Amino acid sequence: MKTAIIALGSNLQNPAEQVRQAIVVLSTQPEICSLKTSSLYCTAPVGYAAQPDFINAVAIAQVSDDCTAEILLTVLHKIEQQFGRERSFRNAPRTLDLDIVDFNHETRDTDILQLPHPRAHQRSFVMKPLAEIAPDYPIGQHGTAQQIAETLSADGIQLFQAA
Repeated sequence: MKTAIIALGSNLQNPAEQVRQAIVVLSTQPEICSLKTSSLYCTAPVGYAAQPDFINAVAIAQVSDDCTAEILLTVLHKIEQQFGRERSFRNAPRTLDLDIVDFNHETRDTDILQLPHPRAHQRSFVMKPLAEIAPDYPIGQHGTAQQIAETLSADGIQLFQAA
């Protein structure tokens, strides 16, 4: 088995439900043997700020030995398409965003994939949920999820409370 860290986010069309349903769809993929997910977090947008808040979560996936990071990325992109993802511009509002944060501690720097995710260690909406479910998980040379999360601001992120 290999371990993949997947970040989930949505800020359109009932974002909490989009993320919950994406977790269900992820768990049914043949490449994914098991899935552990964080709580949902409500977070302010990063980059392009003139958009609704996001609902974010992180999942730890145990994937089959024959699954590569590139195969997983293809699976994630297909799921995004199923959820109506449109890539109109960088950091645009979206129905669903699925990112590979880490894949079995491998390093990649290609046109389609960078591992570990180059900005994950700067994002509370990734590191705080990851620290919740895997505090000792190391992210590149930046430290463990818990260590990184403790250095990041908690402004703009809170546990999601359903209305």
